[in-house]
Amino acid sequence: MTAFVDDAVLTPDAVRDVFASARTSQRGWAATPVSERTAIVSRFATLLHQHRDEALDLIQEETGKNRASAMEEFTDTVLHAHHIARTAPSLLRERRHAGAFPVVTKTIERRVPKGVVGIITPWNYPLTLPVSDALPALVAGNAVVLKPDSQTPKTIAFALELMRAAGLPHDVMQLVHGPGAQLGEVIVEQSDFVMFTGSTRVGRILAEQCARRLIGFSAELGGKNPLLVLADADVSKAARGAVNASFSNSGQLCVSMERIYVHTAVWDEFVTEFVDRVKAMSLGAGTDWDADMGSMINEDQLNTVAEHVADAVGKGATLLAGGRARPDLGPLVYEPTVLTDVDPSMTVYAEETFGPVVSLYRVETDAEAVRLANDTEYGLNASVWSKNRGAEIARQVQAGTVNINEGYAATWASYGAPMGGMKASGLGRRHGSEGVLKYTEAQAIATQSVVPIAGPPQLGHHQWANVLTTAIHVLRILR
Repeated sequence: MTAFVDDAVLTPDAVRDVFASARTSQRGWAATPVSERTAIVSRFATLLHQHRDEALDLIQEETGKNRASAMEEFTDTVLHAHHIARTAPSLLRERRHAGAFPVVTKTIERRVPKGVVGIITPWNYPLTLPVSDALPALVAGNAVVLKPDSQTPKTIAFALELMRAAGLPHDVMQLVHGPGAQLGEVIVEQSDFVMFTGSTRVGRILAEQCARRLIGFSAELGGKNPLLVLADADVSKAARGAVNASFSNSGQLCVSMERIYVHTAVWDEFVTEFVDRVKAMSLGAGTDWDADMGSMINEDQLNTVAEHVADAVGKGATLLAGGRARPDLGPLVYEPTVLTDVDPSMTVYAEETFGPVVSLYRVETDAEAVRLANDTEYGLNASVWSKNRGAEIARQVQAGTVNINEGYAATWASYGAPMGGMKASGLGRRHGSEGVLKYTEAQAIATQSVVPIAGPPQLGHHQWANVLTTAIHVLRILR
């Protein structure tokens, strides 16, 4: 199955036309029973599963990631789609609440779609990020207008074709293409809710624009994620896990690790094994399954990585592994790189690299590790490695997700739990109940019978006050 990709750059007026058609289609879609909407999502997940190799080829073609990283993205998308289809009906059903007065007040809560949701997604995960944001919005009864990154239009076009083959009405989800600087403002102007994944800088701009319109906004933004290796960690498992946590998708992963804090008691053992494993990694972006790490997305990202490494080494950092581009393996391949002796004067110390670079820091105590882990404007993801103290330390880390004895996949793939950032790493959550309900408005409907709230007309204010006083006492006992 080959998707036709119309990735022509649209003018703002053309984007407005897309939103107008989406808004018209949304009314009928909202009237479609939730069971039918989720059935479409379930069929889509099955179709995507059946077209695995085509999806993997497209992901690799557009991003340069290795086959295993593409498979990780594919698997996540299929599993999350099945989760949404299974759990959304219970989240979206009407709920009864205790009324103002027992028996005579009946109160329900219903979930109303926002309308048309604008979604802006990045290039690093061109399948799972757009699909995993669009599906909850769709099952909640919204239409979706999605702008993928200009570098990766094909993968989501392929997925959308499968959604339509599964029964999704054509105009209920549409794609628009063009630079974010050109289309971001009109997307906010036309949307009833905006979901954004990208940099903190752009997230702040979009948040301000949404605030002026008083519309909802959710964002997963930047990170400088820490991994903590405690004194009682299984060092071999920690070293192996840290390799995957730092270099999956060549480090171009919002939840990957860029800082590793290692207790002095296990420093030598951990550093030796970790560096040996990094040096043994195989590199390449071919369609075989042999490579441990692929390439960067583009030359700008490659240059950013090289500049961060050169700045650090030039200011006294020690290079333990990697540190150079590998044009012999591919035009955008950069070696997995490990630094130590990094200090605050270096760009890599606090600024997100978004590439295959990680810095190691020796710490004397768990308290020092936690303090340094939290010493950042970001708070997206964290990882703690320990046999006995992981849960205790995890509760002290300022991050939206914390994985114990795992890098990032345990929390990310726990779809029933929320995923998102603290501090400058974002607003709102994807996954969990909030991942669906944020695309809705809560509406309360209360029906009063027998006795009005203001009291029956035959009772005066004083008499009704006495009745209410007695009722309050009884209700306090009953509740």
